[in-house]
Amino acid sequence: MPEPKTIRWGILATGGIAKAFGRDLSIDPSTRSVSDIRHELVAAASSTSKSKAEDFLRHCDAPTHAKAYGSYADLVQDPDVEVIYIATPHSHHYQNAMLCLSAGKNVLCEKAFTVNAKQARKLAEKAREKNLLLMEGLWTRYFPLSLSIREVIESGRLGPVERVLAEHSLPYAGGFESDNHIMVNPALAGGILLDGGIYSLTWVFQALYSPQPSSSRQRPIVKSAVAKYNRTGVDAMTTILLEFPRSEEQGGVAHAVASTSLGLSNDAVAQKAGAGVPNIRIQGQYGEIQVFPPAYRPTRTRLVLKDGTIDDKEWPQPGPGEGSGWYNGYGSTPNPEGQGHGLFWEADDAGRALLEGRKEGSQLGLEESVLIMEIMDQVRAEAGITYPDEVETADFAIET
Repeated sequence: MPEPKTIRWGILATGGIAKAFGRDLSIDPSTRSVSDIRHELVAAASSTSKSKAEDFLRHCDAPTHAKAYGSYADLVQDPDVEVIYIATPHSHHYQNAMLCLSAGKNVLCEKAFTVNAKQARKLAEKAREKNLLLMEGLWTRYFPLSLSIREVIESGRLGPVERVLAEHSLPYAGGFESDNHIMVNPALAGGILLDGGIYSLTWVFQALYSPQPSSSRQRPIVKSAVAKYNRTGVDAMTTILLEFPRSEEQGGVAHAVASTSLGLSNDAVAQKAGAGVPNIRIQGQYGEIQVFPPAYRPTRTRLVLKDGTIDDKEWPQPGPGEGSGWYNGYGSTPNPEGQGHGLFWEADDAGRALLEGRKEGSQLGLEESVLIMEIMDQVRAEAGITYPDEVETADFAIET
């Protein structure tokens, strides 16, 4: 058996999601039955100080030769780095990704891909110009659970999918002490849609859009309702109705509802009490698939068919085992199962893209990422929600 190819990673930013990704990189790939690639964290950068990047590398158990940088501009010039994971707030994704691409680095950019579709399109253009990999890091798309659900959809066991109900909300019911909080600050592209609603939309799209032949996919008709956060004007609750035009052979028109809120989530309470209910339902004439929360990282599904079939499945995260010090959440809450976080699956796809010469994600291509951004643009525009010009701009100034 040939030796696995080592993918050399740099990580841009050092916050919670960066820590979770960095630690996932060093989990033995064999725990998830991967033998063709392995990952190595060779560099990281903090925008504030080199010492912060050094602390980050220690936290992630990076090799001793991994380099720490005190600026993103230095990181993108490192010749040992093959691909960079961008883990900054989405308000900064466009500038950060353009910096990496302009320096000739492949990019895996955390969701939401950008703030708007204009920025997403310009990144895609730059990646094509430079012949580089550009992927949106929407990790849920790469879970074995998600791949299995798409296989069920494509097998026809449900019949043509006619309706999807997708809900993902966050438990901020108590509000925010400061208007500078990332979830409500317009200067950081705050609001629930870009942060949480994108998960509801991704479940809709991977059930109703991705499975369609690329030649027959059509943009959905979109209607929405938005409630604003009263202090800063960002979206606090959003409900989107999508109508997907399809041919009669494909099942005819399909409907979806994608909802999200900053304060209505009782998922964790319900699960702890043993009363959890699905927050994703994918329905066809012959049955439905239920996905249990959290929508971003589900570990339980149920297939219910009219022929009497009920198939419950658990989808545990692989990893090194109890007592390893791995983390659940975004690098802050101890994981009682001692397992990985699940970000390694999108890293695996990026690594294989480098091996294969592929320039986008296998489960979420750039065309679809841009389309989802366009839908979120439409929802925000119809609600009269805008961000500061420096957040929405598609102009780019190289960092020095």
